[in-house]
Amino acid sequence: MASQNDKRAILGQALEGLVTRARSGREPCRIGLMAAGGEHSDTEFLSAAAAVMKEDTSLTVVGVGPRPTALIPAGMDWIETGCEGGELAAGMEKALEEGRIQGAVALHYPFPLGVTTVGRILTPALGKAMFVACTTGISASLRQQALLRNAVLGMAVAKVMGLTSPSLGVLNVDAAPQVLRALNRMAERGYELRFGQSVRGDGGSLLRGNDLLRGAVDVCVTDTLTGNVLMKLFGAFTSGGTYETTGWGYGPSVGEGWSRVVSIISRASGAPVIANALAYTAAAVRGTLPAVVADELRRAKAAGLDEELAAFEKAGAAPVAEVQSPPAEPTDEEIHGVDVLDLEQAVRCLWKEKIYAEAAMGCTGPVVKLAAANLEKAREILTSAGYM
Repeated sequence: MASQNDKRAILGQALEGLVTRARSGREPCRIGLMAAGGEHSDTEFLSAAAAVMKEDTSLTVVGVGPRPTALIPAGMDWIETGCEGGELAAGMEKALEEGRIQGAVALHYPFPLGVTTVGRILTPALGKAMFVACTTGISASLRQQALLRNAVLGMAVAKVMGLTSPSLGVLNVDAAPQVLRALNRMAERGYELRFGQSVRGDGGSLLRGNDLLRGAVDVCVTDTLTGNVLMKLFGAFTSGGTYETTGWGYGPSVGEGWSRVVSIISRASGAPVIANALAYTAAAVRGTLPAVVADELRRAKAAGLDEELAAFEKAGAAPVAEVQSPPAEPTDEEIHGVDVLDLEQAVRCLWKEKIYAEAAMGCTGPVVKLAAANLEKAREILTSAGYM
């Protein structure tokens, strides 16, 4: 039975939510902000929190990290942690698990294989916003499969952000024509999809750099590493590359079966981008992004997504060794430097030696996650096997 004080607290929170909703017209929302580890002053985080909460009075920003010496903006909450990356991430994860925050903006997060993020940039020619699918994480280890999944995931994010029929194009990178043909076949089988057109004379839905500058489509589909480069170029080109001034960051996390809304900014992101990322994340939470992603995937599957993915795997995937995973254990260390195309094979190479490991994609590229006690032995194994 709840105590009288607990009942009063619950009632007070409910009333506070009703008042906030009535004043702002928006659902109350609490978004965590990993507020340490950037390349600029920590006041950038505080300035961003103050700006976004002034614009959206129903949003509470919850800082995660060492408590700053500067004055915290009115209305901002704080979860105090150590300054190391692992401590920051652990504090954020715990807050998400306990429901103290509904979403988070982080400088780094090693997403599991199958999870990626959809960034949003401000295109310079016409000042139009454009979604970039995708920018961190990785939706599949095979390039064609990842691009096709990115298209569906990018559509879901655009719809959450209010575009009922977003236009889509595929950046002309390796495998783009194959993916565009697969999307056309899915459209013929009933997947609701509106293809955008290049601004170049020959048109078509394969996008060039010119199309990115003009925001020719609502959703630009690309591979993760190319998308990550684009975010940095569009975000920081006016500052000489050291300070990201425009855009909404690298976007919220999406993937099949993924239930968290964790958005990414970079260490170079300045207060304007951080504030936009917080607003972007709050909109994704309020729009129930994981549910919209699940629905978009369901409709894509009904139009042949799984068959197209299987065809890509049959045509080009390297065989993955069948090795049983050792018992799972906490993964508190990372190995960098393994090529994304070798990631799953590298993990199975360690499994074969009875070392539990997981494939993931961090903000700087692919990583192998494993226990710290196995780090040195695992490095030796992967180096010997030619993965590093």
